[in-house]
Amino acid sequence: MEIIFSLAEIDAVAEKILAENPKKILLFNGSMGVGKTTLIKSLAQKLGVTDATSSPTFSLVNEYQISTNQYIYHFDVYRLKNEMEALDMGIDEYLYSGNWCFIEWPENIPNLIPEEHSTITIELLPDGKRRLVLV
Repeated sequence: MEIIFSLAEIDAVAEKILAENPKKILLFNGSMGVGKTTLIKSLAQKLGVTDATSSPTFSLVNEYQISTNQYIYHFDVYRLKNEMEALDMGIDEYLYSGNWCFIEWPENIPNLIPEEHSTITIELLPDGKRRLVLV
């Protein structure tokens, strides 16, 4: 799926992504400031998060409950120096929990990503819009 959109359309984009039934391990690629966290916030809202959401840049993972037994785990692994740091924080338990895992900067943990995943790549276009590709 490919979409060209403005940030004002982010909620509609989140709905389109979820309608595609992506894998629950969802990788987010794109440069700093392209809108990855903004999109994740919208996806979390569409999945039922009612609490405030924020970037886990310093905590590495934020956890949001969406139903009695379901969670969203939002990872920002930008600051990790190596995959061992991710393993030390227990990332494998999150990734194989059956819950949604949204991962920003997945290129920092390439060997830890489960085979079953979907990838979103966002690119900033010259006119300020974004190009999103979901595979």
